[in-house]
Amino acid sequence: MAEIRENKTFFVTGTDTDAGKTICCKALLQAANKENITTLAYKPIAAGCQLTIDGLRNEDALILQENCSVDVPYHAINPFAFKLPIAPHIAAQLENKIIKLTDISRGLKVLQEKGADIIIVEGAGGWRLPVNDKETLSDWVVAENLPVILVVGMKLGCLNHALLTYETITNDGLKVIGWIANQLQAEMPYYQENLQMLSAKINAPMIAEIPYLYEIKHIDLAQFVTFSFK
Repeated sequence: MAEIRENKTFFVTGTDTDAGKTICCKALLQAANKENITTLAYKPIAAGCQLTIDGLRNEDALILQENCSVDVPYHAINPFAFKLPIAPHIAAQLENKIIKLTDISRGLKVLQEKGADIIIVEGAGGWRLPVNDKETLSDWVVAENLPVILVVGMKLGCLNHALLTYETITNDGLKVIGWIANQLQAEMPYYQENLQMLSAKINAPMIAEIPYLYEIKHIDLAQFVTFSFK
């Protein structure tokens, strides 16, 4: 198994919306938990939340919370929750709110103080997600200098999306420490050929390969992770 570097906070981004970031974050959390490594997750921004008796709740953020070994309240994992499943900066405007990078940093610091061995941070949308009129979520990742894990949603068009995202991350001065192939189609034409091209072009190891799954609730996703956090 390849070993991850000693930075305990990792940012997970995707080639696009619905690339499968949450599935991959769950797999990483489950893999770490199996190694008796304490875990927390952070999804600072979620658009597309259901109103519950406890407030707005996002399904993806709840999945992350369920797979953390350290207990924290929901709002610590997902401080910016918006009802409409639209671009977060637009959702925030409609609710007369502003997403500030300083607030996202403050939330991460709170989690880091909980003492978990690793924190998996799940982004929203793709790499250049706007959070307000001037800033993107990638600006925050750069400011925090976080190592990045790239989720590639394996489908027609993924080569262009993956390589553009990888090149942009590296041009921003950050290190892609690994990438994950997440199958979005039950039968993707020339899957292996696409995988080989990505492996040749991305200067980072493929740290997980997740097959097409009809549901993930009762599946041990750690089996698809091929590295150790130790």
